[in-house]
Amino acid sequence: MERHKLGSDSYYTILGVGSDCSAEEIRRAYRRLAMRWHPDRWARRRAAPALLSKAKAKFQQIQQAYSVLSDQRKRALYDAGFYNDEDDYDDEHNEAFYEFMQEMVSLMAKVRSEDCKCATMEELQTMFMEMAQGF
Repeated sequence: MERHKLGSDSYYTILGVGSDCSAEEIRRAYRRLAMRWHPDRWARRRAAPALLSKAKAKFQQIQQAYSVLSDQRKRALYDAGFYNDEDDYDDEHNEAFYEFMQEMVSLMAKVRSEDCKCATMEELQTMFMEMAQGF
């Protein structure tokens, strides 16, 4: 199972946007990069095989990043660190997990604010990890 890791190869980095970006910013970044790295564009330039191969790989990364970040459910799981590109996110089981994740993310955001003194962030994360093990 391949879980996302924030870092140099995060989907946000691939698209050149921040994690707090809007859906419109994601769409614009995708279009710009897809036009730049589309393999057909490189083939028309008669690029060297190594460059064409690089363009294909880069284009696939861009498509994968966009397919996750442009889908609200996948993005929520990705942001929480639970996105797995091998899962089918359209079935009922994953629908329930998505709703659960949304609730947990909401609780974590509430704890981060100083208004809620109900639990520490560490307690919520521990509780979340215990609950998520069953999925």
